[in-house]
Amino acid sequence: MIARSANRPASFNRWFVVVGAVLIQLALGAIYAWSVFTKALSDPAGPYAFSATQTAWVFSAGLATFALVMVLAGKLLARFGPRPVAIAGGVLLGAGYVLGGLFGHGFWVQLLTVGIVGGAGIGLAYVVPISVGVKWFPDRKGLITGLAVAGFGFGATIWVKLAGSWFGGLLNVGQVFGLPGVQSVFVIYGLVFAAMVLAGSTVMVDPPEGYRPAGWTPPPAPDSGTGHHDYDVREMLRSPQFYALWFVFICTALAGLMVIYSIKLFGIDALSYNGVANAGAVTGTAMAWYAIFNGVGRIAWGSVSDRIGRRQAIALMALSQGLVMLALYHGFIYLGAVAGFMLAASLIGFNFGGNFALFPAITADYFGNKNVGSNYGWLFTAYGIAGIAGPQLAGYFKDAAVGDSRPVLWMVPFVIAATACLIGALVMWINRPPRREQAPSKQAIALLRVGAATQTS
Repeated sequence: MIARSANRPASFNRWFVVVGAVLIQLALGAIYAWSVFTKALSDPAGPYAFSATQTAWVFSAGLATFALVMVLAGKLLARFGPRPVAIAGGVLLGAGYVLGGLFGHGFWVQLLTVGIVGGAGIGLAYVVPISVGVKWFPDRKGLITGLAVAGFGFGATIWVKLAGSWFGGLLNVGQVFGLPGVQSVFVIYGLVFAAMVLAGSTVMVDPPEGYRPAGWTPPPAPDSGTGHHDYDVREMLRSPQFYALWFVFICTALAGLMVIYSIKLFGIDALSYNGVANAGAVTGTAMAWYAIFNGVGRIAWGSVSDRIGRRQAIALMALSQGLVMLALYHGFIYLGAVAGFMLAASLIGFNFGGNFALFPAITADYFGNKNVGSNYGWLFTAYGIAGIAGPQLAGYFKDAAVGDSRPVLWMVPFVIAATACLIGALVMWINRPPRREQAPSKQAIALLRVGAATQTS
């Protein structure tokens, strides 16, 4: 067994962890920039000519692999420590994009490299800043998880704009090894992503055992009945609360992931139908606003949850997302075209970002700080389910309407996603944290076994 990396002394400035976390997450947010590539990949006259469903599958494969590998990442984190896991994630993420650029002319190669290899890199690195941040900031779990993952949302803005418009747009002017635009950007991005994650990993280390911030005493958590009991994975998976959280996470993530995949395709259809001449440019800007508010939402919802409680914050976020998803189709586009579309994209991004501050924080609230890396990895499998369901839902209805660009074809997937969010809000509102007695300690289990053995002897 390889020894874990040495813990930092208690005098270490814990805010360096936040800086490293944001740097890592800026690179990992690349997956949310996928919409900037979908138009070029699905152009029938272009070099790729993928179907809408195929472009959705590359994105879905990345999301699903990201979620599944997080389960493994939690185990590796406990064994090797955070820094080696972050480094491995950065190397895999960079390699996936570079290989996708060099050899990804066809669908299956892009699915394997950008989708699966790149997604695995994100899954390994993503859990590290969350786990390390919660341990260094037990006094500000909601805020710090929001800050730790805010870069994920903000990063998408950078990668969207760099590819699409900044400096002429790398998709238009970038030429690496004579490759077409999309593959050229993949190579550039892969090298940059790897460098950023490796730099951020230098401060990814756990605090000393028993660390508490100066002057802070753990208060009784108003949103948790677990006391200070730390659930391991087996205990958590035996609790009904885990499955309620898992279901709600699917509901709330499905809407945001569907919009990330389809915002450019839907926006061009809807805005063009309403007479907007520069629909493509408008959707590119809307994608950037979505990503910006995705990052803002992570910080804002995390901070709000520290004040009103995690359960209430998740229920409110899900309710808001459901209403906005309904309004996006039925109201904003027709009430204000460009401005309405920008507003809707921003609000959906804001609410979607809240998932990634609230669910790791409520995992720590319900099941303890000690095993949050491995426990949240299991909860995050919900994101993988949503990552397949959301984009595929949109891709299916888009492909089914061959030659029809009317926005009405998008009504069904938006209503389905909105309904899922509203159901999730209801489930979260009636959910309650597990009681201490629902998860007996290891010592209690051992005593019960001794008693049983005594009775049978």
